Amino acid sequence: MQTHLATTPFGRRPMTLGLISSQVTAKNIEQGTAVSKWQVFRDIRDAKEALGTTDRALAILNALLTFHRDEELTGEGNLVVFPSNEQLIRRANGMSPATLRRHLANLVVCGLVIRRDSPNGKRFARKGQGGAIEQAYGFDLSPLLARAAEFRDLAHAVAAERKAFRLVKERLTICRRDVVKMIEAAVNENVPGNWRGCQRRYEAIVARLPRTAPRQVLEAIASELEDLWADVHQALESFVKSENTNANESHSERHIQNSNPNFNPTGETKYSSGNKDEAGGTAEHTDNVRSLPRRDLPLGMVLSACPDIVPYAEGGQIRTWRDLAAAADRARPSMGVSPTAWQEAVEVMGAQSAAIVLAAVLQRAEHIRSRGGYLRDLTERARQEKFSVWPMVTALLNARMGALEKAAGAGAGKESQPDGDARTSSGSLEISSALRDSMKKKGW
Repeated sequence: MQTHLATTPFGRRPMTLGLISSQVTAKNIEQGTAVSKWQVFRDIRDAKEALGTTDRALAILNALLTFHRDEELTGEGNLVVFPSNEQLIRRANGMSPATLRRHLANLVVCGLVIRRDSPNGKRFARKGQGGAIEQAYGFDLSPLLARAAEFRDLAHAVAAERKAFRLVKERLTICRRDVVKMIEAAVNENVPGNWRGCQRRYEAIVARLPRTAPRQVLEAIASELEDLWADVHQALESFVKSENTNANESHSERHIQNSNPNFNPTGETKYSSGNKDEAGGTAEHTDNVRSLPRRDLPLGMVLSACPDIVPYAEGGQIRTWRDLAAAADRARPSMGVSPTAWQEAVEVMGAQSAAIVLAAVLQRAEHIRSRGGYLRDLTERARQEKFSVWPMVTALLNARMGALEKAAGAGAGKESQPDGDARTSSGSLEISSALRDSMKKKGW
């Protein structure tokens, strides 16, 4: 005689629609279906947050599976296990009875097992002839077989979400590090740009980052940081490419495109006694450099030769060498001279000579294709003691004097000054008669 299959729990446990849904699902098992019970358990373990179960409940489920003798769960086999609470506690590593009951209820609510309670609530099995089980009261494992594909899909989805979360955290960490260090490098290297604004933009983005956040929030913040990273990286990359271009030009071609033979900053003028190989460092060239005046150039002479530097001075006036150095530092960015090239020039030549060289380069800027590369070339010559600022300034001064004399010969008169100095009608060039005669006498 067939016994009625229990569908409601024993005692004061209520019947719910969730229990009925689990029982309906357990009935939808196709013939011949078989799954590995431990593979199903691993899928449930990976998807436990999505299923709403706990680690202690999974320990009990693991113990229940050990009471099923076969390695596979099949639709033809008996899927009801009926261990006592004492046996479950022993296989669940000594869990307390109250904890056992609480987590057994969790397995039932999550639809992982179904209670098949006997009339008195005891768990046992009734066997027939030959020892075959005719009726069993306990926990039905058929939901594990019926929902095996669902558990597998959930496990894959959880694994994919976990990987995506890990990747977005890696993106966020690397992007934060890159942005901070690139802005710091830009500030330290004096790269032109609104780096203070980039820093404020970074701080505003990071301030919205909560201590714990879902992946979607992290994705949005990471995207904003990557946009900032792209802006900062593009600015630095453009600056580096311009620096490389300047360096390549300084080594592969002449930087001065000048048709005026009077201007040769490396020391040769039209009044020189011969052609010397300056790049080769011959003894004649060394003697030529050493024969130049040992005293410093007069500031007035530098300003007369290089008047274009004056507008960069604070207040439009240069009274001291310090004013000239400050004006040169302000003019440097507009000339395309990098901070490293300028710093190297100051270290090799000294602040005063470096400022004079930059003023001279500015004066002839329209004839020099790469100012930064040209300054590096002069710095290297100065390091080898093959360069002096005197020929550079005197060449510029001679060029300006020649141009003014041509203009004067065309009709622009000169006025005699009480102190014997010569001043052009335009008043743009002042030079003492003694210095003028000395320059002509020495062939400058």
